[in-house]
Amino acid sequence: MLRRDKVIITCAPTGSIHTPSMSPYLPVTPAQIASAAIEAAEAGASILHLHARDPVDGRPSPAAEHFMAFLPQIRAATDAVINISTGGSAVMSLDDRLDGARATRPELCSLNMGPLIFDFSGAGSRVDHWQHDWERDYVAGSRGRIMYNDNAYIERIMVEIGQGFGTRFEFECYDIGHLYTLAHFADLGLIKPPFLIQGVFGILGGMGPDPRNLVHMVTIADSLFGDDYVFSAFAAGRHQIPFCTQSALLGGNVRVGLEDSLFISRGELAQSSADQVRLIRGILAGLGKEIATPAEARATLGLKGADLVNF
Repeated sequence: MLRRDKVIITCAPTGSIHTPSMSPYLPVTPAQIASAAIEAAEAGASILHLHARDPVDGRPSPAAEHFMAFLPQIRAATDAVINISTGGSAVMSLDDRLDGARATRPELCSLNMGPLIFDFSGAGSRVDHWQHDWERDYVAGSRGRIMYNDNAYIERIMVEIGQGFGTRFEFECYDIGHLYTLAHFADLGLIKPPFLIQGVFGILGGMGPDPRNLVHMVTIADSLFGDDYVFSAFAAGRHQIPFCTQSALLGGNVRVGLEDSLFISRGELAQSSADQVRLIRGILAGLGKEIATPAEARATLGLKGADLVNF
């Protein structure tokens, strides 16, 4: 792994899997999403991992028009790397999940490296009032859905978006097997290093938020990729900040934001993703780590540059 003292902070401020009822601070409208992203970048995030929402009812949306409603404002206000999700949600078709990346041709987009159960139904028990009719069934139904990411779909994204547009990937790995799938495609020559591996922990259906799992993932990634990868990690919910700290201690990078946790401390909702960026930035400073700028993140990851995107 490329271990550096400068840590790349990724922020995911849009909260794709969380419904608006779960926190009054989740951005929904294009103006709110743009404001949240810009504030996170000003707080120190060099990469912004973004989902879109339908501004009418807050429903997660893969539509290019919903991405384009806020991306130009963000790009005009900050030089942060903009990372477009191709994960979306399990209720979206595989084809629809590419709509935003196809239209925007970003420097970076996410790519889930295998199928997974993505069960967040337990969160619904904490909601007393639902703002929208779709939310209750959407959350409860997650226990019966699988996020489909088969190898044919993964290859399609690598060829169409990666080779076609020069976009690189945040490879989201929810299990150790996903690392081996990534190595398979690297061996085929469909992707080139350095690989940004984002370890995801604490989702029911994936790896549990045990620090030993984090160490094991880094060990296996080291054996498969050597110095050809850049590691980052996060865990959902209350494990977010401890796991980010552990990742930094191992020489890796971090990801925070309201997509992954709605809280800033035990029982206290974060009022913005920027609050979480500032929190982890303070912890990193205490560990003697410097924060990577967007330019340094681009250089580390070999990105094409913001002048070659389509927004």
